[in-house]
Amino acid sequence: MAILSFHSFKTTGPVPLASYMRMCLTGDLGGYYTGAIGQDRDQFGVEGDFVTSPEISQIFGELVGVWFIAEWMSQGRPSQGVQLIEVGPGRGTLMDDMLRASLTPIPPPLPLLPQILTIRRFPAMADSIEHVFMVEASPQLRDAQKKLLCGPDAQFTQCDFGVQSNGRHIGKPVVWAESLKSIPIEAEKVPFIMAHEFFDALPIHTFQSAPAAVTPPRPSSTTSPGGGEKSTETDSAQAHPSPLPSPSYEWREMMVSPTSPAAMASAQAKSKAAGREELAEEFQLILSSKPTRHSRHLPESSPRYQRLKHTPGSVVEICPDASLYAADFATRIGGTSSVRKSRPSGAALILDYGTSDAVPINSLRGIRHHRLVSPFSAPGLVDLSADVDFTAIAEAATLASGGVEVHGPVPQADFLELMGIRERAEILCKASGAKKDTADSVEKSWKRLVDRGPSGMGKVYKALAILPENEGRRRPVGFGGDVAAN
Repeated sequence: MAILSFHSFKTTGPVPLASYMRMCLTGDLGGYYTGAIGQDRDQFGVEGDFVTSPEISQIFGELVGVWFIAEWMSQGRPSQGVQLIEVGPGRGTLMDDMLRASLTPIPPPLPLLPQILTIRRFPAMADSIEHVFMVEASPQLRDAQKKLLCGPDAQFTQCDFGVQSNGRHIGKPVVWAESLKSIPIEAEKVPFIMAHEFFDALPIHTFQSAPAAVTPPRPSSTTSPGGGEKSTETDSAQAHPSPLPSPSYEWREMMVSPTSPAAMASAQAKSKAAGREELAEEFQLILSSKPTRHSRHLPESSPRYQRLKHTPGSVVEICPDASLYAADFATRIGGTSSVRKSRPSGAALILDYGTSDAVPINSLRGIRHHRLVSPFSAPGLVDLSADVDFTAIAEAATLASGGVEVHGPVPQADFLELMGIRERAEILCKASGAKKDTADSVEKSWKRLVDRGPSGMGKVYKALAILPENEGRRRPVGFGGDVAAN
């Protein structure tokens, strides 16, 4: 991957950070998720590079399933046209936990749900589902998801949206689409959309405020009687020059370029001398010498960025793809002038890590074998991610459709505790037959999900919901509301 990138950069010159991320993560040749992955390589879990919440505890997926059931109930229990859509579904663990059966009772704070009603155990909702859509670009991950959701012997068949197989949990088709655009937006459908640790992997652009280049004005001149040019500036003007204008600022873009061999060798020597074994940074960030087509537009798209422009050195990270996905979710739920819904319906739940209201800066990170590494080392072998700008997602959703409203973001700990994670864990421990090792594992897992420490998952991860516009009269469960008994 590094060799391919180097030759590409020799042709194009430095490229935007977003282009580098896209090449590293989803490039056809050597992409982390979609490229020539080694035999049986798995990015997820203990043996992979990182562990996600569904792998930590089954309770996470169960409670997400409960959240969608609660939304389905609150919206009048539609009997048909329901779509379950997950973007970036990983190994399929979350959807599997949402769909599979669980007979264990659930106590308050969800008194209207006498059981952990994952979707299979709620036949009325299961019957209303037309398709389960998995938006996944990686052939390897599609195979892993199919085995989990449809069984080891299930086969793919072609369909209008991509490929499909019959689900083993609710008997409905599970469809794999390479992109969300492959799933038509239909006004009569009721889409329930899940995005867990999806937005953090979308490519970002990074911009920095810098003084604009100023071209000094040429002095005006007149022709002297002898035919030569004479400056109109007087000795007095030269003695009392006009005050310099206040400096103006412009956005420049952070670009990625190859690191020189000499710089790489020097860095490796320093690491070795310090007793550290670190991957060499094959690429580096540099600031563009002038504005780019992206820097002229993206940082000017919101007052949040514009306010920072006149502070020298200000840095902003912007993810255009995140706004496009948020707008798509909102259009499916709330409709637009071109997608006229008789009434808004459906919901989107986004769980990811990022900032509640501040603009993300310097958040790009690389992860390999559960360790933070440079995002510019071993391209294609390192997972890249950046903080999610939840405010930008909320703005994009509400701008795209007047038929939606946004709730959150709230800390993941608050969301899961309101959904009943503590009580569910206690029931699982009792159901384990009082085996201490099992009970200890359940206890450790759920507490990790709600850890409110400085870098704990309960604090760093946030939940945000996009719902049908209701003038704020109803708060969804998990965000301070109750289950409606419609």
